[in-house]
Amino acid sequence: MTPAPGRDDLESNVSQPPMESLALRMEAALIERISGPRFQMWFHDHAKFVSAGRELLVVVASHQFQEWLEQTFGDAVRAAAVAVFGRPTPVRFVVDAALFPSQAEPEVKSAKPGPAGKSKERGKPHIFGDDLLPPPASQQKFTKPKVGQGRRWKSLGDFITGSCNRVAHASAISVVEEPGQGANPLVLHGPVGTGKTHLLEGIYTGLRKAWPESRPCYITAEEFTTRFVQASRFEKHGAFRKQFRECFALLLDDLHFLATKPGTQREFIHTLDALMADGLQVVVTTDCHPRLAEELMPELVDRLLGGAIWSLQPPDDSTRLEILRKKATGGHPAIPEPVMKYLAKNLPGNVRELEGAINSVRHVAKVTNQPIDLNLVRDALGDLLRHTVRAISIADVDHAVCAVLRLASGTLQSKSRSWAVSHPRMLAIYLCRKHTAATYGQIAKHFGAKTHSTAVAAEKKVRAWLAKDEKLTVGERVWLAKDLLARLERELQR
Repeated sequence: MTPAPGRDDLESNVSQPPMESLALRMEAALIERISGPRFQMWFHDHAKFVSAGRELLVVVASHQFQEWLEQTFGDAVRAAAVAVFGRPTPVRFVVDAALFPSQAEPEVKSAKPGPAGKSKERGKPHIFGDDLLPPPASQQKFTKPKVGQGRRWKSLGDFITGSCNRVAHASAISVVEEPGQGANPLVLHGPVGTGKTHLLEGIYTGLRKAWPESRPCYITAEEFTTRFVQASRFEKHGAFRKQFRECFALLLDDLHFLATKPGTQREFIHTLDALMADGLQVVVTTDCHPRLAEELMPELVDRLLGGAIWSLQPPDDSTRLEILRKKATGGHPAIPEPVMKYLAKNLPGNVRELEGAINSVRHVAKVTNQPIDLNLVRDALGDLLRHTVRAISIADVDHAVCAVLRLASGTLQSKSRSWAVSHPRMLAIYLCRKHTAATYGQIAKHFGAKTHSTAVAAEKKVRAWLAKDEKLTVGERVWLAKDLLARLERELQR
């Protein structure tokens, strides 16, 4: 560990600007690189910048925080130092608790364990780790609001079902009715705006209603990470683990946020194991199938695959119409049925886009004092309607790939495993997943595969090509994978 600087070191460079000036300049340079809120959370009142000879010292109060701060923001601090001093400047992270006399670690109150090591607080409603691990006082303004302070929680009864999400919705209901008795963990995945968070919130409110004495915990992966970092910083791992491992059910939103955080992933794996060993329910949402999450640890993916994994896809025409009817109910002015049918047919977007369209139409009707009809809708949503992409089918993707690569119709359904056929087929499968609402099973069937795992593997392969910026030889030409996909997507939009 790096020793604390001596007092002579802290004052040795008299030619440098005053400490106040250096601190302000470093603050401005860092905010430019990591944003103001992150600077306030991790540097303001928690780190001091001191010029020592030709070095810049970043002084903090504890060894734990020193290691984490250097690992997380070391590159940003070094870049900021170059900007401030006008030359490459060695940066050293050091510990000197004496410079932070007012920074005391918060006390963590934990419930006394009951019989068999279980907490007597298990029946207490719980969200965001309410009171077991309070953040430092200087960070209180960044804490998320609790239930009852403005958040409106969704329910499963408000969720509009269709072929795109029916199984996921049924699984959510089964969790509320029999938590921990079915497949565990439950994984809900899909693109943005397909209802993953709605289902997770619905499970939370459903558990609170069906099991009044329960203590479910709803938290985002980002909040889980923040609390884990705080626990590590103040060496309060016991309190952190207690709040999550003694809850009635753990509901984690946006698991993909943990992709580049192996330390937090390991902690989540231990939490998952502890809850499942006690027969307690875990539900997570993520943006893609766990097999396609390249940066999730294999151990975590393996545990997720041991439960139930259901996808939510963008709504089809009939589901969009039901969503529009639901969102339009009770609002003013009323939206006629022909207008809603027009929107459902011409706006194949996600739920948020449909809700935004309703709000825009109503706003224009109010400010212009005109009735809502198709002419007003076309005026209000002109740009949105012009940029709406037509619905794309698996057959469209098949045709586009064959057209661009000059392959005969039916080539992608052949049993050939040569690169000349297999690479275009994998690209087609990737585009089907990206641009259509088709399931892995439907895509695999179209391209002649026996199981959906073939489609899963193909999508994963193409993602790897893109991540590594690889080149592909297709026919007589060598393409960058990203360039070939861009060319195929242009063909799809024709």
